[in-house]
Amino acid sequence: MHEMSLAEGVLQIIEDSAKAQNFRRVKTVWLEIGQLAGVEVEAMRFCFDAVMRDSVAQGAKLEIVATPGQAWCMDCAATVQVQALYDICPQCGGARLQVTGGNEMRVKELEVE
Repeated sequence: MHEMSLAEGVLQIIEDSAKAQNFRRVKTVWLEIGQLAGVEVEAMRFCFDAVMRDSVAQGAKLEIVATPGQAWCMDCAATVQVQALYDICPQCGGARLQVTGGNEMRVKELEVE
């Protein structure tokens, strides 16, 4: 389950931000997770709660902002939405797609006190 290591990375970002910006507690964390990122959202929620224990983010609410998968079709030169990494182009049926979005995960926002 790689979501545990992802949650640990999120905690590191939070702790670094807490040191740099002098806050003591995180109330809400907004994570932007792309549809193509390969992150199981429910597993991420479970791991987030476990990893945040005994930290500045203990008890913090996790908000997931889902972003759609996007790709550029090399056959028809269209930017299209895709559901999976190896989808075909919904416009022309071509298989030469280059992913342009929705494959990332990032901490979008923190609500702190």
